[in-house]
Amino acid sequence: MQKLIKFDKTIFILLIMFAIISIMTIGSAQKLLPDSMNYLMSKQIIWYIVGFILLLVIVIKGHNIILKNAWFLYIIGVILLILLLFFGTTINEAKCWFTIPGIGTFQPSEFMKIILIIVNAKMITDFNENYENPTISQEFFFLLKVMFVVLIPSILTFLQPDTGVVLIYIIITIVMLFIGGIRYRWFFLLFLIVGIIIGTILIIYFSNKDLFIKLFGSSFFLRVDRLLDWSNKSGYQLENGLTAISSGGFTGYGLYNTPIYFPEPQTDFIFAVYASNFGFVGSSILLILILIFDLKIIAIANNSKKNTSKYILAGIIGMLLYQQLQNIGMTFGLIPITGITLPFISYGGSSLLSYMIMMGIVLSITVENNKYTNE
Repeated sequence: MQKLIKFDKTIFILLIMFAIISIMTIGSAQKLLPDSMNYLMSKQIIWYIVGFILLLVIVIKGHNIILKNAWFLYIIGVILLILLLFFGTTINEAKCWFTIPGIGTFQPSEFMKIILIIVNAKMITDFNENYENPTISQEFFFLLKVMFVVLIPSILTFLQPDTGVVLIYIIITIVMLFIGGIRYRWFFLLFLIVGIIIGTILIIYFSNKDLFIKLFGSSFFLRVDRLLDWSNKSGYQLENGLTAISSGGFTGYGLYNTPIYFPEPQTDFIFAVYASNFGFVGSSILLILILIFDLKIIAIANNSKKNTSKYILAGIIGMLLYQQLQNIGMTFGLIPITGITLPFISYGGSSLLSYMIMMGIVLSITVENNKYTNE
């Protein structure tokens, strides 16, 4: 129990505050949903209880057992993504979940995010230890290895389809490689290639939609079409979400009072529910809490003595920052809507448990840092 005394209390307290905010806001979101979904708040409470238990187990036992089994977890994750294509449950035209009778749904891609962070951290650490001053060719073949490892779950997740999570896989990897000391020229080359690919896709989309559908299929066309809704602030979900936020004023309507319906209030547009309930003041408080939370994880990374821990924390903070900016930004119509949830606030058992596992690793690293400091 000595380890429990030494982990970072700030992160733990902020997680408790996020839990309270999440449960209250999901309870409010239920007012916009059918009576058949009145169980969401109760289930979120259960997920948080299970999540805190997992977190404490990881803190007590240490995160090294997860590191040692990284490749085994990767293989399990890939197998689950493959099985999902055949046996997954289709919800909103996406086959992203397994249905577990009596429990609910299980989304493997949420856990693949943390698996990729761990696997990438191990690969980067091993590469830097084996090659103190790597040549261009050595870096190139290492990057090919990383690309192959990330590409497999990315393709399987894209086929579900879940483009938003694929973007998270890529962002996690880019941030970790950047922190890992890979030469900057590779990032310039990557952004150039990605820019050319995206530019070509958009040119075909705007110039000849029939050709676009023939080349990429109608499913991908609909995804691109949805992404571009934000450019003219069109779309029922976005318009109603913005109306709910703006009408909240300075202090909001109060808990359980969201004035207008919009789709997915419990997940994608949870911030719109919160903002309409608590207004500018409440929204500012939540944003400040998120900022403190992120800065604390960055500080823990800076204090880490082990490179592997730094890389893990880089991947976690890269993922969190992207999801926070993406979710809140799309709610305001500043960024395309991609179905990305707000970490620790949006409803979701798989996502919440994966975040709590990550936080268990973060707190385990603080225990590790304290041990090195005391020595």
